[in-house]
Amino acid sequence: MHQLNHQPELENMVDKIHPKKRYIFASDFDQTLSFNDSGYVLAELLGIPEAEFERKATGMAKLNLVQQGGELAYLLLHDPEFRKVRKEHLYEAGKRVRLKPNIDALYRFLSEELEDYHFDFYVISAGPVEVIRSALEGIIPADHIYGTEFEYNSKGEIERILHVTAGYGKVTVIDELLEQLKTGPDRIVYVGDGSSDIHVMLPVNRRDGFTIAVSKNKYLAPIAKRSVISDSALSVLIPILEDVVGWQPPSIRELFEAKGLLIQQWDKVQTDVLTIVPSTAPVEEHVSIALTD
Repeated sequence: MHQLNHQPELENMVDKIHPKKRYIFASDFDQTLSFNDSGYVLAELLGIPEAEFERKATGMAKLNLVQQGGELAYLLLHDPEFRKVRKEHLYEAGKRVRLKPNIDALYRFLSEELEDYHFDFYVISAGPVEVIRSALEGIIPADHIYGTEFEYNSKGEIERILHVTAGYGKVTVIDELLEQLKTGPDRIVYVGDGSSDIHVMLPVNRRDGFTIAVSKNKYLAPIAKRSVISDSALSVLIPILEDVVGWQPPSIRELFEAKGLLIQQWDKVQTDVLTIVPSTAPVEEHVSIALTD
């Protein structure tokens, strides 16, 4: 006699009675979920020196012809050295990207393990989508990864750019996800590391979403609602659990310990960034101006 397992049915009934709060978790890729930039990895694969890649990317950025973060896409289309790239090179570059540890644990926890909450996990990056999907293969579903997409000709060469998910291109993807998942803009958590993420964080903040910076970028940190610096991808759980879910630090530490992890150092630091220069006007002039206002 077989014993039926009614656990899934029971869980579905519970979800209907007490539905989970549904959020969109959207993360950048380069230097957010990884330690190195896709462009550097691809340049190394092609035998292009790091300094030469930086020169080309910086020159492209200074022309202001591309959205910030989309420089690599345009190099792949227009630069003679990068024109040699084929789809298999992008896939190989993805396998060489050094990922931050615990991305799989972060995905599982946000998607499946957090009681009363469900986070749909997406990666939105200006990098070539083939690189990102290759790097995160077996961790994040391919259809949850958005990146720059190319059209290839019969020789396997990049013929044209279909779209670039840089700057406001990322905002467009988030708007599409909001419509697709029928979720409010206040249910967005966006994680990024660089200046190009400012274009996403500003509208997310304006619409009462939640933003997290994972670098010390001087332009990004003042805009993000929280900043967290760590080598582990799981570190972004801390501001989410504190500010979105409402947990206290002891409960967060207990969660990490239950997963076999120890938060060894947790320093909360508020930093004021100041530039102080000598005044060019005499003190008397400042006093007279103050008196006449």
